[in-house]
Amino acid sequence: MRLSVLKERRPAETRVAATPETVKKFLTLGVSSVAVEAGAGLAAGIPDAEYEAAGANIAPDAASALAGAGIVLKVRAPLEDELATIPQGALLIGELRADEAMARAYAARGIEACAMELLPRITRAQSMDILSSQANLAGYRAVIEAAAAFDRGFPMLMTAAGTVPAANVFIMGAGVAGLQAIATARRLGGRVSATDVRPAAKEEIKSLGASFVGHEDEESRQAQTAGGYAKQLSAEFYAKQAEVVAAHIARQDIVVTTALVQGRRAPVLVTEAMVAAMRPGSVIVDIASDAGGNVAVTRPGEAVTTPNGVKVLGFSNWPGRIPAAASALYARNLLTFLTTFWDKEAGAPRLPAEDDIVKGALLTRGGAVVHPSFAAPKAA
Repeated sequence: MRLSVLKERRPAETRVAATPETVKKFLTLGVSSVAVEAGAGLAAGIPDAEYEAAGANIAPDAASALAGAGIVLKVRAPLEDELATIPQGALLIGELRADEAMARAYAARGIEACAMELLPRITRAQSMDILSSQANLAGYRAVIEAAAAFDRGFPMLMTAAGTVPAANVFIMGAGVAGLQAIATARRLGGRVSATDVRPAAKEEIKSLGASFVGHEDEESRQAQTAGGYAKQLSAEFYAKQAEVVAAHIARQDIVVTTALVQGRRAPVLVTEAMVAAMRPGSVIVDIASDAGGNVAVTRPGEAVTTPNGVKVLGFSNWPGRIPAAASALYARNLLTFLTTFWDKEAGAPRLPAEDDIVKGALLTRGGAVVHPSFAAPKAA
């Protein structure tokens, strides 16, 4: 079975869905050949020669890479022209922007599509969880970007000329990205505090040496789904939470926001008034910018400075700002997924419909939308 890896074409996308390491392992697994589109790994620091040395064939363009493909690996959902050239019956794996319209498009092409962003948060799926691996790096990169934009010292600096105090760093959201941001800010010497609506987050925050800030009530104790994601809470809760954090934000040098709600626009956690209360030179990093942003003044894809001198970094694709590491982890996620469901005798993947991981990720099969979130309800 031929496996194809395409060059990513969406703006600001620097990652690639396979590395020379995973190419070798795919060939060992039993894939008949691996085709990598020319230049697919350049933005992640991987030249074509390294793929060739690992055993891949370099295809001059997407159409050549896709010819005869049984498996297609992508970082982001294919564009319309790419989708039109994916062979009927191929297995498409990646972050596929799973929604009803895209699911119907994959079904119409006869593609068996697996949206890796929909994997269930269960132990078996941890090593193939693209959201976790990429969020981890986004949290790290967010703090590095904040330190670069901050015009004072991050750790406390004691010199003969005087002492520079440590930066006050506030992390909003303590999921994978937030916890990595806390750990990175602590390593850099900041005074770190954090908040999250999920009940388990308080102890996780404290375990990393940060102080907890936030409103707690009965609603917040039910703020986590069975899959481990944050729930959308009421406007009343967010108002109370805002009261608690508003005064705290005014004293911060750096704020990193990471709050996402699966399938929804990111909640606005930092209002214009909160930004206006911060000191000139302060920095806000909005990791949720691609989902609309957690900060009222965020401009997705841009870095802006407010009239009161606060820098707001709303860059797109935070994992893509550390592409070599992000590609390596993403590629291993996809390798683990395929390895888990590989049928050695058939030399092809077999995705059993009853498996919990397959149920969570499989969008389409046999020309039909099969995912319960997007499939049409059966007639009574």
